[in-house]
Amino acid sequence: MEKKVICLLGGGQSTEHEVSLISATNVCAAISREKYQVLTVGISKEGNWFFYEDGVFAANVEDATKVHLAEGGVPVFPVRLNGRAVLSFTGSSRTPIPFDILFPVLHGMNGEDGAVQGLSQLLGCPCVGCGMTASAVCMDKAVAKQILEHEGIATADWILVKKESPRPNVNDVIAKLGLPLFVKPANAGSSVGVVEVKMPEEFNSALDEAMKYDRKVLVEKAIVGREIECAVLGNAEPFCAVPGEIVMKKGFYSYDAKYNDDEAAELVAPAILSDSETKEMHEIASKVYIALGCKGMSRVDFFFTKEGKWILNEVNTIPGFTKISMYPKLMGLSGIGYSELVDRLIMLATLG
Repeated sequence: MEKKVICLLGGGQSTEHEVSLISATNVCAAISREKYQVLTVGISKEGNWFFYEDGVFAANVEDATKVHLAEGGVPVFPVRLNGRAVLSFTGSSRTPIPFDILFPVLHGMNGEDGAVQGLSQLLGCPCVGCGMTASAVCMDKAVAKQILEHEGIATADWILVKKESPRPNVNDVIAKLGLPLFVKPANAGSSVGVVEVKMPEEFNSALDEAMKYDRKVLVEKAIVGREIECAVLGNAEPFCAVPGEIVMKKGFYSYDAKYNDDEAAELVAPAILSDSETKEMHEIASKVYIALGCKGMSRVDFFFTKEGKWILNEVNTIPGFTKISMYPKLMGLSGIGYSELVDRLIMLATLG
């Protein structure tokens, strides 16, 4: 039987470009070459697509601060030609290469927000992970919160601030949300642009920082509780892996804590929870997953308070796939190894 051809995308234009390269490198190595042919494409921060003949599209992948696109990529662009999705070569007479499945390992803007998923729809080929609408909804934390609150799912108290609107009075904000509070871009990931505000005088500078990344900014009440993450896999009938916990040793789970500072946080997996607590979390995570229209995969993140209440933090539709990332780690502890996980994701994409 002829092998299906997968077009794997790494890098991208978001602030999470480097992490995406590391994730995509690991995913690329895990795809079965007995089942699939793999075309590797690195997307630059400027949005240019480069095809790599040998599949090696990133350099310095062991260091999140130094990783970058490798040299030697050939410029390409995706297009639908004669009823098939193909990679066409820019300014070249080279024959376009057809592919059957798009596999984006792109975190953040123009990768996780529905843009690439919409492209796959235009190309007429399956896309690994959530579809266009679910991706866009989950990426926009304000929209996701509104849907989830309608479904009766608890999230942190919040207000929305838009760049073009008058800024709220800091005293009014504190009266509603208290201190400390968190200011974050509505459309960003990996804690990029997130600022913890401990004093009133820090509020406006925190808004300035978050607005570097988005015109919509969430101001959220700080939730005191354990940070528990749930990896979810599947389409109509999602499977929830054993939960994991982020135990902070200093500060909050910032970008540096996630990728650069090995001593800032400890990943505890599986998290120490009772059977009933785990069951309740799985039920809520599944409800969130279905309510937002997710398919393929997502990581659903919670706060678990000392009163035993689950507060949804956010949903990541393309979670990290580095060697230490929580999503593949939790799936592994649930009996689904890295290579099998990647294989299942590809299969789920073909099921629609």
